[in-house]
Amino acid sequence: MKTRFVAPGLGLALLLGTAVSAQAPTKDVVQAAQAAGQFTMLLKAVKQAGLEGKMKAPGPYTVFAPTDAAFAAMPPAVAKRLMNPANKKELASVLSYHVLAGRLMTADVAGKNAEVKALTGQGLVVDGRKGAPTVNGARITTADMRVSNGVVHVIDQVLLPPTPVLPKL
Repeated sequence: MKTRFVAPGLGLALLLGTAVSAQAPTKDVVQAAQAAGQFTMLLKAVKQAGLEGKMKAPGPYTVFAPTDAAFAAMPPAVAKRLMNPANKKELASVLSYHVLAGRLMTADVAGKNAEVKALTGQGLVVDGRKGAPTVNGARITTADMRVSNGVVHVIDQVLLPPTPVLPKL
């Protein structure tokens, strides 16, 4: 059974997990990704899609961040198409599919199968019922990384929206 989480007044937003640490993080999503060193392709894609400013905005956001290895595992034709400057809107849509408005901590979905809404308005399924949580089947390898404008969960796959954003190759 899926649980649906939607925060009142935020439309597509999700606002869960408001625990505050003693020391607030000082890095935003982009700065944290730069410091981590395993998100070179994600950062390149965010910049190419023109989303860098949005990822530095106050938020809060939940970002499911695919690693460089996740980008490398994508079918080459899909990766090439997405990174083509002529397909900036498609790339922005795919990247926005990795982001929720609000904070979603893994404790919020522990033992649950939750449907949440990405910034694109499309659903994502976060499954916290067995071991490491997953989002649409991608394993969350590092969870609950707090940043100044939200939280980042590292995932092992690039998520592609269920509605075809890309034409068939």
